[in-house]
Amino acid sequence: VQLQASGGGLVQAEDSLRLSCARPGRSVSSVVMGWFRQAPGKEREFVAAISRSGGNTFYADFAKGRFTISRDSAKNTVTLQMNSLKPEDTAVYYCAAAIYASTQFVPKNRVEYAYWGQGTLVTVSS
Repeated sequence: VQLQASGGGLVQAEDSLRLSCARPGRSVSSVVMGWFRQAPGKEREFVAAISRSGGNTFYADFAKGRFTISRDSAKNTVTLQMNSLKPEDTAVYYCAAAIYASTQFVPKNRVEYAYWGQGTLVTVSS
């Protein structure tokens, strides 16, 4: 299961950034898709995820109200729209896929995601 994350970059505080995750050759609708991030010296942490159906989403507390995860079935991508970015959002962001029979379940633990993209660096300057 190959995942390709893109869209990272250097932005200033309060700016917005849009990350994308592609799954070439396979539908993003057949798996749960999630975003995680890892800051230097810290553990990889959950950011957001969207269910297979697209009807359920879940966000980490720090992402609520600022980040939005969505799926574009036509482009076969999952995006993470990040607004009002803060310096503490600086991290490598990873997209990940989890295979579950349920179309509604949204796992939040990284061990539940078996497939990972290469990561894209987001740097937010103050």
